[in-house]
Amino acid sequence: MPAAFLHDRTLIRIGGADAEHFLQNLITTDIEALPAGEARPGALLTPQGKILFDFLISRDGNAFVLETASSQQDGLIRRLSMYKLRAAVEIAGAQQAGVTVSWGEDIADGGAADYRFARAGVALKRQPGEHGAHNATGYDALRVLSGIAESGSDYALQDAFPHDVLLDLSGGVSFKKGCYVGQEVVSRMQHRGTARRRVVIVSGEGTLPATGTELVTLGKPVGALGTVAGSRGLAIVRVDRAGEAMAAGADILADGRPVTLALPAWTGLTFPTSASEEA
Repeated sequence: MPAAFLHDRTLIRIGGADAEHFLQNLITTDIEALPAGEARPGALLTPQGKILFDFLISRDGNAFVLETASSQQDGLIRRLSMYKLRAAVEIAGAQQAGVTVSWGEDIADGGAADYRFARAGVALKRQPGEHGAHNATGYDALRVLSGIAESGSDYALQDAFPHDVLLDLSGGVSFKKGCYVGQEVVSRMQHRGTARRRVVIVSGEGTLPATGTELVTLGKPVGALGTVAGSRGLAIVRVDRAGEAMAAGADILADGRPVTLALPAWTGLTFPTSASEEA
């Protein structure tokens, strides 16, 4: 059973009588539809609809657990506390650092099933703490193959909309529940079909260039490499520009070398064939 210990992840517990109502009216995920034993992606947005903090959320009895990057923990707790006001909500960071992820057909019991990977046809569970000595290399490669982007590695916070990182398709955004911070912008993008940036899987001959390398076609940048795992990587690209170039038979280059782009199969998305089409 492959596994990896992610030392740079941490947990925040949100409990209290008003915890579900508090989160349902604040974050992108539909909390009421969240089943026990499952971790779904989510975000707390700016009023302009961009991702301020991203995380995975799961139930812990009557409380909720947010798994996020360790670098986000203090800021996320402060922001949540700012919105709490007089609600009966308790917010606390976990004392135990790190999360162990395991995947495969013989996956162990316990932990929360990651809904993002389930969408991609991969059974993967997440457990607090370190369970065995493993590194994150295999996990990053699995993320790349599955088309699952994470902040820090693949995009900067406050620089991406939920659609850009596929939260609209991976269970991280509800278009049926009521208002939450940034909801109007996200809803407008959904109904007008104006999402033009999407996560793609990049493939090349040999090892890809480093994270941050621009992807260029027809003399224009269309995105930049994020996580790189050997000959494959992730990038968030302008799919309208990339689709136009691909339809015209133009190369897409990373550090001068041709690469190919593919939208993750589980999304059902396709590249527009002209820049005038909306992705």
